[in-house]
Amino acid sequence: MPLFFRKRKPSEEARKRLEYQMCLAKEAGADDILDISKCELSEIPFGVFATCKVLQKKVLIVHTNHLTSLLPKSCSLLSLATIKVLDLHDNQLTALPDDIGQLTSLQVLNVERNQLTYLPRSIGNLTQLQTLNVKDNKLKELPDTLGELRSLRTLDISENEIQRLPQMLAHVRTLETLSLDASSMVYPPQEVCSAGTEAIQQFLCKESGLEYYPPSQYLLPVLEQDGAENSRDSPDGPTDRFSREEVEWQEQKMLEKLEFERRLELGQREHAQLLQQSSSQKDEILQTVKEEQSRLEQGLSERQRYLDAERQRLQEQLKQTEQNISNRIQKLLQENQRQKKSSEILKSLENERIRMEQLMSITQEETENLRRREIASAMQQMLTESCKNRLIQMAYESQRQSLVQQACSSMAEMDERFQQILSWQQMDQNKAISQILQESAMQKAAFEALQAKKDLMLQRLRSQIKLIETELLQLTQLELKRKSLDTEALQEMISEQRWALSNLLQQLLKEKTQREEELREILMELEAKSETKQENYWLIQYQRLLNQKPLSLKLQEEGMERPLAALLVELSAEHYLPIFAHHRISLDMLGRMSPEDLAKVGVTEAGLQHEILRRVQELLDAARMQPELLKPPKAKVLEPLEPTAPEEFPEPVRPSAPPSELEVPTSECVVCLEREAQMIFLNCGHICCCQQCCQPLRTCPLCRQEIAQRLRIYHSS
Repeated sequence: MPLFFRKRKPSEEARKRLEYQMCLAKEAGADDILDISKCELSEIPFGVFATCKVLQKKVLIVHTNHLTSLLPKSCSLLSLATIKVLDLHDNQLTALPDDIGQLTSLQVLNVERNQLTYLPRSIGNLTQLQTLNVKDNKLKELPDTLGELRSLRTLDISENEIQRLPQMLAHVRTLETLSLDASSMVYPPQEVCSAGTEAIQQFLCKESGLEYYPPSQYLLPVLEQDGAENSRDSPDGPTDRFSREEVEWQEQKMLEKLEFERRLELGQREHAQLLQQSSSQKDEILQTVKEEQSRLEQGLSERQRYLDAERQRLQEQLKQTEQNISNRIQKLLQENQRQKKSSEILKSLENERIRMEQLMSITQEETENLRRREIASAMQQMLTESCKNRLIQMAYESQRQSLVQQACSSMAEMDERFQQILSWQQMDQNKAISQILQESAMQKAAFEALQAKKDLMLQRLRSQIKLIETELLQLTQLELKRKSLDTEALQEMISEQRWALSNLLQQLLKEKTQREEELREILMELEAKSETKQENYWLIQYQRLLNQKPLSLKLQEEGMERPLAALLVELSAEHYLPIFAHHRISLDMLGRMSPEDLAKVGVTEAGLQHEILRRVQELLDAARMQPELLKPPKAKVLEPLEPTAPEEFPEPVRPSAPPSELEVPTSECVVCLEREAQMIFLNCGHICCCQQCCQPLRTCPLCRQEIAQRLRIYHSS
């Protein structure tokens, strides 16, 4: 047997049954019965003893539990002094208390189906005990004190290991029923035990030298609770001690006893019926409580399933959004790698072409073919556009800073700048052209602006930087939304994507700076070549830059349909003009193509593919109404290409590439919650602060990382 063991904890149903029975026993008008059976008890609670003592209970039913001892610590048997019926069957009792004789009022003791190995000697003090049931235990012998049970009527010792009966049992003259295992008995012999209770008592009386009398002669005084000593043990017989009147009196008393037994049996049946009704009522109450609890649990489970389904739906939406962003980022990274390789090849080819074709040399034919006025007009337009963009940006910066600075000083400065803009816009066209023709510095500035505008690599870097800024802003908004929903799933994937975009943005910024430095070096080389002070040097370089495409490619582009070329320029996809010209793609061909066909040709942006096909379909639908819109241009005689100003295309009505899913979203500053987020924090890549709030910050408000670099982004209106 282990030294330490854990007590078996009662189930919830058993605990509720115990509480209900205790409350029922304490109610006003309750009967004298305390029933705590089937409560999975390992020991009788202290409150049971107190209840029996205070309420003077007569019947204690504790059967079908896990009791190993009748008395727990700090409890006394005197609390059960009023108990007449004690039912302990179907437990795990190994012994009864040694002082069980203190229960002087006990009439019925049932310890059937336990683990008893002996009976205490004090059991002989139970003078009012009428029924003793020790069936199915581990008893090997019975104590001699059983002979002192002068009121015992029923004794059941079957299914034990008993082989001998105590000789003192002959003094129990009221014993009516004795149940035992006759086949295993040694004393009395098996044939005597098989003959019944009367034969056994006759044998024991003979062995003890006593004369046997039927139990009916001793039962009436016991039922009347006569305290006098039984004097019917005289061997001389009743004829020597009683007169005829006394015999008649005994016969009358016997009839009264039989009537009393009949009434007692009837009362016991009524009591059993009441017990059964009480038990059924208790079962009904327990069933009602159980059904109510089941209904509540079912409602809670349904509510929990609904909440889980709603949370799952939100998580699926977030997961789908993250998957879309991840796909776009992956495609962007792949496109960047592909274009990086292409740019390296183009860069080497461009350097070789610059050096092989000797761009810095000016021939007499170029000088003669120079159209000075047209070139000057183009330069003036380029300078005006460049100056206007710079001044608009300066005015936008000034307007943003005017919210923090003093109003009077900022307004004066802004008025001065706008006056300067107005004065520049009102310059006389001819005066500007003549000034450009005369001043070499302005010609050089116009050439530098055109060179930056015509440089495809610089345009690609700027477009990629803008796309990465848009993706970083979307990732920041998605991360803020996740924090508001208090979800943690796939957070690591968002951080990895944001770090990848931040690193790519830094790389593109370095490439942009490097490309601008290369353009400045080319400009310095050109300036060094112009030390000869050749006349109209910068005008000729400007004209050459306008016509730097190969002749075959120009002819192919001139063969393109004008609506298609205007459409590509309107969609900011003019860098695909050579591809469309090379493959000789027309509007009719585009009307039969799919996005996958455009991807095979070289148009990789998904949004741009759909927008091109949609606009082409609109043009074709309009052409069916007005066929003259798609008439091919008349054939031209090949003439020497003349320098002209850059062709003016109409301003795009709305941005169509990148697609709507990549449009720049709006996000408010997480510090002031008023202005738009305008600053990118590197290295983390978060876009969460406006220009005014980011100045005093040293760490990112979202991830608390050190800010190594700040970049300003401009939302296109």
